[in-house]
Amino acid sequence: MSILMGRKGYPGNATVTLTHSHTKNIESYTKEADIIITALGVPNYLKADMVKEGVVIIDVGITRLADETNPKGYVITGDVDFENVSKKASYITPVPGGVGPMTIAMLLKNTLLAREKENKIKGSQILIALFNFK
Repeated sequence: MSILMGRKGYPGNATVTLTHSHTKNIESYTKEADIIITALGVPNYLKADMVKEGVVIIDVGITRLADETNPKGYVITGDVDFENVSKKASYITPVPGGVGPMTIAMLLKNTLLAREKENKIKGSQILIALFNFK
């Protein structure tokens, strides 16, 4: 994502700062960011006091936490303290239900495009073939 956003052209033309969970004074970077994409796998790492008003948050991190009160025995959580950060963010993706479904949709789309390219057939024909089985 950092390469895509940092390239000259669309999408891109953004100043990209790549940080790590061990970056010293990481708050100095996150408080200045217009868009934050997290992918740490550290539950609730990004707190409300680490972001500015109106920030866009894309939470890619996912962690399974034990929870005996849940029928599954666990809950899924992201890298962002969603409850508190969402009060400051202009947009925020939830975990679960945020980027996961979009990832699956894009994988399916890319599979269809690869099949179309391989066989030089139209995407609509592929969809009909995929969804007409019984």
